[in-house]
Amino acid sequence: MPRRTTKKARQDTSQVYQLKVTLKGSKPPIWRRVQVRGSYTLFDLHIVVQVAMGWSDSHLHEFVVRGVHYGEPDLDSPFAGWGPEVIDEAGVRLDEIAPNEGTRIQYEYDFGDSWEHLIQVEKILPVDPAARYPVCLTGRRSAPPEDVGGLWGYDEFLEAIGNPAHPAHEEWLEWVGGEFDPQAFDLEAVNAALRQVEKYID
Repeated sequence: MPRRTTKKARQDTSQVYQLKVTLKGSKPPIWRRVQVRGSYTLFDLHIVVQVAMGWSDSHLHEFVVRGVHYGEPDLDSPFAGWGPEVIDEAGVRLDEIAPNEGTRIQYEYDFGDSWEHLIQVEKILPVDPAARYPVCLTGRRSAPPEDVGGLWGYDEFLEAIGNPAHPAHEEWLEWVGGEFDPQAFDLEAVNAALRQVEKYID
């Protein structure tokens, strides 16, 4: 993932944020529990969510906190100035926009499929000197494949691959690479991937 230059000085913090990231509307729920430093910018948090959920960071995204939008402003876009102002996420720290436990952050990835996530601050803890951050503590179920068509498309996809008699069964299996387990979640693999992107954050 590309590194963006942050606008604010990166200072260490004595706080660690425990966050639960849930894919809104998923039934049964698809979620991850992660711990990150409070000094992370929202761009850093974006990287963590992408890796923890298993997304590929190939689409646009946006955070919304108390009605304020954060993301990657595209000042060269012909649509610049339309809609709500988007504040550069690379210059905003997590502990600034979420100073308290219970804060809820909306995160949307891929404005076409509209994967909406709820990020809730469960705990604010002291840093463990022996721990490495970011870290995923636990989670449940695989994220849907990219470009499957949102939650509605994902339901159709699961129905097709789970029923050999479905007319689109073979087509969908070939599209997804031959197999897909919606119950799969590999904690070790997620944390190994987080170690790989740690250099972009710290």
